Amino acid sequence: MNQSTVISIESIRVACRYCTLSSLCLPMGLTPEDVERLDDIVKRARPLHRGDVLFREGERFRSLYVVKTGSLKTFAPSCEGGEQVLSFHLPGEIMGLDAIDKGEHACSASALETSAICEIPFARLEELTALIPSLQHQMYRLLSKEIGQDTDMLLLLGKKNAEERLAAFLLSFSQRLHKRGLSATDFHLSMSRHEIGNYLGLAVETVSRLFTRFQDDGLVRVERKHIELLDPQGLEEIIDGASPGRRQAPQRQQQT
Repeated sequence: MNQSTVISIESIRVACRYCTLSSLCLPMGLTPEDVERLDDIVKRARPLHRGDVLFREGERFRSLYVVKTGSLKTFAPSCEGGEQVLSFHLPGEIMGLDAIDKGEHACSASALETSAICEIPFARLEELTALIPSLQHQMYRLLSKEIGQDTDMLLLLGKKNAEERLAAFLLSFSQRLHKRGLSATDFHLSMSRHEIGNYLGLAVETVSRLFTRFQDDGLVRVERKHIELLDPQGLEEIIDGASPGRRQAPQRQQQT
């Protein structure tokens, strides 16, 4: 997840059947023969660099995109004239599903760091889903997952206070990394404090203050974008409504 990561052309061209993300992506549940058929329609281009745009709001929808390495954000114009961050996307996650309905992208996507993308032309994917029932089922699963994530985000913004939002963001990010075989407790955040605050509906000053508070309370260790989760259970308790000052200390085992 570090911006200094070097991505080789050889790693981009790895076929679906050899990709370590296949269990998170469209090939999940497919037979080797069907994976080959899916791989035939996938386009793999040169890496994107930080700030490069993958697609823009209003562009005609032609393809779905899967993050192969790196990370991206999706965003839309805000009422104030800036941008509203909608989501952060990690390896194995699909972008562009929301554009299927209207045939054009409702948001823009750009790279947060050097990233590789697999492009899947949607017209050809539709043809394959008609022939491969398991691929169609996987598409339904991914659509359902996106709806669920949107619901979780609305609940987070509507019912949680500032510290609960940041704690939930850190734990969610940790869990997503763990599913990808990466460390769940020691990682880099590819997005800036401003982007995190924008996503969570918080001022950047609030995000910085909360990181300091979490560090002072022994929940995390922070060094710029490097995060070490020291007490994930403590973050869970914050999400459940217990502030660091009200959390109960672990009970000592009584001696007999």
